[in-house]
Amino acid sequence: MQELWGRKILKKEVDDIELVEEHGQKLSTMQEVNEKTIQCLRCGQIQNKSIVQLCNNHYFCPECIQLGRVDTSQKFYHLSEPIPVQRTVNFAWEGKLTEGQQAVSNDLLASVKENESRMIWAVTGAGKTEMLFKTIHHSLECGYRVGIASPRVDVCLELFPRIQAVFPDEPMILLHGKMEEQYHYTKLLVCTTHQLLRFFQAFDVLIIDEVDAFPFVDNPLLQYAVKQAIKKTSSLIYLTATPTKELTKKTAKNELQTSILSARYHRRALPVPRTKWCNQWQKKIKKGNAPRALLKKIRTLGNKNDVLIFCPSISLMENLKETIEKKFPEVPLACVHSQDPERLEKVMKMRNKKYRILITSTILERGVTFDGVSVIVLGANHAVFGTSALVQIAGRVDRRKEYTAGEVWFLHDGCSKAMKGAIKQIKKMNALGIERGLIDEM
Repeated sequence: MQELWGRKILKKEVDDIELVEEHGQKLSTMQEVNEKTIQCLRCGQIQNKSIVQLCNNHYFCPECIQLGRVDTSQKFYHLSEPIPVQRTVNFAWEGKLTEGQQAVSNDLLASVKENESRMIWAVTGAGKTEMLFKTIHHSLECGYRVGIASPRVDVCLELFPRIQAVFPDEPMILLHGKMEEQYHYTKLLVCTTHQLLRFFQAFDVLIIDEVDAFPFVDNPLLQYAVKQAIKKTSSLIYLTATPTKELTKKTAKNELQTSILSARYHRRALPVPRTKWCNQWQKKIKKGNAPRALLKKIRTLGNKNDVLIFCPSISLMENLKETIEKKFPEVPLACVHSQDPERLEKVMKMRNKKYRILITSTILERGVTFDGVSVIVLGANHAVFGTSALVQIAGRVDRRKEYTAGEVWFLHDGCSKAMKGAIKQIKKMNALGIERGLIDEM
């Protein structure tokens, strides 16, 4: 019956139906709010009865239907988490934290011991994952159940082996929409935030990575999932390089404890994006021409590093790829986006230096690290590039210990508010890092 511990799932989602019927606690799937509306108790969303009524007079929820249809003819099955039992957990990490990382790690551990929530606001490439290790180890030894969730599958795929290597003897599972492994109970797991919809009062410690990322940010369904997934007494940890206005307001009002790490472990300042005018870039690409400013940047940056080119739309990416191939026939390149079936393979090839240029959508704005890259944001003033996205994109550069003189360039035909905001935020973090003695002058 372990598969029901801390879960809230439908009968069809479990193997042994007889045991479920005998031992599982039955919970309602939906509840009436008033005469006209009804609320789904898996995702929390409220629906108009007249819209979601079935022909058998039951009601269903369209919001979380990708996890399997929930309607009022069904019940959820659940068993409470067992009482935590202290144990010994093998901790295999031999790395060393910097002064700044250690301070954040200490704050995090103290919050978990006090069952309080905390936001870790750390610049991109600061080593957020490493700062979690001590807290995860302490929590597991206390017998706690620990969840690490991210809105992005790519981030989960990168996190899972890193966490697994630190706790090699600890059973773990990775949960996402395309997983092939069958669910089994573990005290430590990595999952997408959508998978939290299947948990109920499960986690003593829940860590949400990239809280500002799509689809988690401003998503009431996923916010509800988080609240449902944690125990009444628990710690909720938010990780971000670009906190939302809601979280910063909570920090300002002392409603949320916050630790700020304003510098990377290698003690270099964050690369500050530089801007360059790129006249009518969109019109030129649609006509099959590459803007002269872009070609010049590719040529100069490519002399020292591989080049990541962020593009605002898939159609523009494909046009641009053809144009750049003609201009640089000897340079191996590819383009990648969220709908690309070879996405993971192309990212791995870029890591392994099989490509020198990778043209990408915002899918690679976070959660991935490449050695020795410079970044160009083509059409940085386009609406798809908000402040948060531009900060994250700039953060792809100079993440490794070895310095490769990577640069960040915003090519535009009209400087946007988001561009100015991103540059301002990066400069602010650099100034704070210098003030706190966490950055050495180059």
